Amino acid sequence: MAKGLFAKKSIQDLKEEASNKKDGLQRSLTGINLMSMGIGAIVGAGVFVLVGQAAAFYAGPAVVFSFLFAAIICVFAALCYAEFASLIPIAGGPYSYAYATLGEIVAWTIGWGLTLEYLFSSATVSVGWSGYLSSFLAEFGLYLPEKIASSPLAYDVATGWVSTGSVVNLPAMLIMGFIGCMIAVGIKVASTFNNIIVVIKLTVIVLFVILGISYISAENWTPFIPSNTGIFGEFGFSGIFRGAGVVFFAYIGFDALSTLAQEARDPQKDMPIGMIGSLGIAASIYIIMALVLTGIVSYTALGGPAPFSVALEALGSKFTWFRYFAKFGILAGLSSVILVMLLGQTRIFYTMAHDGLLPKVFGKVHKKFHTPFYNTILLTLLGMLISGFFPVVILGQLVSMGTLLAFGIVCFGVLVLRYRQPSLHRPFKVPFFPWIPLAGTLACLLQMIALPSVTWMQLIIWIFLGYIIYFSYGIRNSVLRKKQKKA
Repeated sequence: MAKGLFAKKSIQDLKEEASNKKDGLQRSLTGINLMSMGIGAIVGAGVFVLVGQAAAFYAGPAVVFSFLFAAIICVFAALCYAEFASLIPIAGGPYSYAYATLGEIVAWTIGWGLTLEYLFSSATVSVGWSGYLSSFLAEFGLYLPEKIASSPLAYDVATGWVSTGSVVNLPAMLIMGFIGCMIAVGIKVASTFNNIIVVIKLTVIVLFVILGISYISAENWTPFIPSNTGIFGEFGFSGIFRGAGVVFFAYIGFDALSTLAQEARDPQKDMPIGMIGSLGIAASIYIIMALVLTGIVSYTALGGPAPFSVALEALGSKFTWFRYFAKFGILAGLSSVILVMLLGQTRIFYTMAHDGLLPKVFGKVHKKFHTPFYNTILLTLLGMLISGFFPVVILGQLVSMGTLLAFGIVCFGVLVLRYRQPSLHRPFKVPFFPWIPLAGTLACLLQMIALPSVTWMQLIIWIFLGYIIYFSYGIRNSVLRKKQKKA
């Protein structure tokens, strides 16, 4: 049994799965589509939601260093993802990479852990989308009742879970449902929707930077690194690292592209360009935006669910027209993040179901839409429940933890596969091997350590729940284990 837990799929088998077109996913995404989807997923929550959270509670104006540090880790991970995606262009992404290098139990762990990244991140952004919708409607004198527009639960490190008095976050649930339905009916529809949104989103960001530069006050940057409160992670240098762990979530998106490799026209060429290109553009945008945002408004005022709105208010009535356009652009931009994250989650479960580790319904492809239709509907309903009842802060930290776990395993997997099968043809290779994969593995581990202990406890509980499912269902239905028994 122990030997079976670490059974590995061969690279050749994975390539054959990826090339099997019978009743499968369609290869319709170009390199431009992939880069656009990467930008659509990455540039969103970090600018419009989490930069305020990280600045207000952890790093102050020095949140720019948090973004920079997180970007460096992501570059290491992106190079490793790109090598795997060009070598194994399959929908499972890091789950499939782990299956080929570290074995079934590790693949299950990362596949289940990715749910924290993709499903929970789409829920996190849905909560942020709800906050911005309330702010946008307020511009026209329309106010959503708080009882149906905010989370009924809140979490504080000192007091734990408390009731807010709200009933449900209905807008968050509705946007999740709308995006889920769009994904269910076709990848081309979702891609076109995303392309339009990316144009709107980048236009808003460029205009905000141009208009906001003249409103920057040096006083808001003083001190640039606020003094530590005496508690690790609350400002000072430790706050920068804690903030990096939180804003790490902001870079999620390039890795979700790996789950679309089976729908890319030329994955060997386009996947590395899509991942690394979108990450580089996003990192530049984040750093510039963090500087402008904390320069316009004191970081102490950015702790709410819609910090970008606070900065827009500070620009004054002279730019009322831009406030309307910007808030609409933010709503559209956050929608694209939800889209790509939920899309990634459906493809992970699609591949796990084909491996027998999840029920077959998650792997069925709709004959008309050529999508994992039932899988998408089920996951959308689950995402709606999560976004409707949980707050953005706790969800964001969970997502960061799940992402770091996935990144660390992918970086380590590149090391393992290079040494075990050095002769494999790799269309894209990580440069400066073995230092970049090693640095990526260690950086992810250190960043995980910097996150709060409560997040570690939640990760352990989540992984334990996943093992219950694996040992009660997956281990008995694993396609690979059945093949080995026959052999």
